[in-house]
Amino acid sequence: MQLTIPINKLDIHHSHMSFTLPIRYDSMGKDDLALTLKANDYAFFQIDKSLSEGSVNEDEISVTGKELKQYFLPYIEDKLFPTSLDENGFHRFTKSIMKRFEYKLRTINMSFVIQSVDIILGPFDIAFLTVKVQLDNQDHELADVLDFMHHFRAVEPQLVEEQGMVIICPENGNHLSIRHLLFEYLCPFLEKFILHDDKSNGYSGSLPYFEDERMYTTAFLFCQQDSLITDDQLYRMGALDGRLPNGQLFISANNPNYIQRSLNQSLHDRWAPNTYTVTTEHAFVTVTNCLPKDMSRELSQYMGTHYYNFLLHYFYKIMLLRMSFEYSQIEWEKDEEYVKSLIKFITLFSAGYYSQEVSTRSEGKELSLMFRQAFNIDCLYKEVNTTLHELYKSQENQASDKMNMLLFILTIFTVISGIYGMNLVIEDWESPFGWRQFSSYTFFEWISLVTALSGIGLSAYLVVTTFGKMMMSKLRRKKSNSRMK
Repeated sequence: MQLTIPINKLDIHHSHMSFTLPIRYDSMGKDDLALTLKANDYAFFQIDKSLSEGSVNEDEISVTGKELKQYFLPYIEDKLFPTSLDENGFHRFTKSIMKRFEYKLRTINMSFVIQSVDIILGPFDIAFLTVKVQLDNQDHELADVLDFMHHFRAVEPQLVEEQGMVIICPENGNHLSIRHLLFEYLCPFLEKFILHDDKSNGYSGSLPYFEDERMYTTAFLFCQQDSLITDDQLYRMGALDGRLPNGQLFISANNPNYIQRSLNQSLHDRWAPNTYTVTTEHAFVTVTNCLPKDMSRELSQYMGTHYYNFLLHYFYKIMLLRMSFEYSQIEWEKDEEYVKSLIKFITLFSAGYYSQEVSTRSEGKELSLMFRQAFNIDCLYKEVNTTLHELYKSQENQASDKMNMLLFILTIFTVISGIYGMNLVIEDWESPFGWRQFSSYTFFEWISLVTALSGIGLSAYLVVTTFGKMMMSKLRRKKSNSRMK
């Protein structure tokens, strides 16, 4: 008989959620995209100007620049908070939405507000679309909240358990899918800037090396004051286990020991028994049984410092997966220049952005470690380091093979020229019509003719290919430099 774990119910009466979608955009058109964002009322975030979340959210939640500055190491801060588009780093644009929608799934109807949208233009063609959502301030069972998060994050639902949700727009009563909500209602201008892989269709073509078409979910949940928060609830938050398609409560494990081992890796219980944070590859969820008015600072950190901490490590994961993917696409016989650009790409990322230490705070370091474990960053980085060594080795071998081939050819010409006393001239060549006598050439004159013509042809080929490679390399380097910022 299969054992089942009892699922304890928990009422959530207040919630803040964010759903982050990574995309690949054309960074050569960054200026045009920035102008488009400003034309659509997106404001460029600057750390010296405090972000008044009260203008974005219904609650007065302040995110101060001073706390952001003190949280991150200086060289990380420079990349996360550039003062202008001319500086390299993450350029954040924010727009207040404050529109109410209806969520319908099976017999469940829930009202929610889309508070704001962030579009963050990151380095190396990577951008992030973040939608901040708040459920109405009514009590909802945890399973329904997790079910909402599970379905809302699926941009293009493929599995049965992801299908069936409908978003209703109160303005006109239209039914929207998440894809339509993002790219037709909220950001209709964005899709033309997204780059797609030629071999893939749909959103997945933007990042063919990434896991799936789901957004990463972060949430700050308030349950009833002094409610008991149990292990099964925390595990379900990390796994986003809500309900089965038939509406029954769902947990994706039967073994209590497995749940405990999972929580040992994903649970941050520094502020237990009142507040817990679960970090997994799917979600970053904080739950508390304290009152919202007593958690204003923690909520500000969730909106500010923890948001950027997550964003930075999510970027690390995407970039490391991208490098492994691009390494797998190399055609070694054809892609010499591509190998060079990939070496430069990995080096620039490692030197300019990647760092194991990002925060100056003890809690920031603890959460950074949890993100690294959840996203498997250390293993991915080791794989990329191995890739870099293989690329260097391959490049050295190719250079050595070319040098050996060139020496071989030069040796042949040197030997033949030496046999002929450094003189390959045939008297017939001195006459304008001497070439017509080639049919009467002796064997050694034929050798002279072939050697001379091949030498001239080889010289011309080397000159043309050398200059051609120099021009192509210059163009690729120019294009690469524009993208590697």
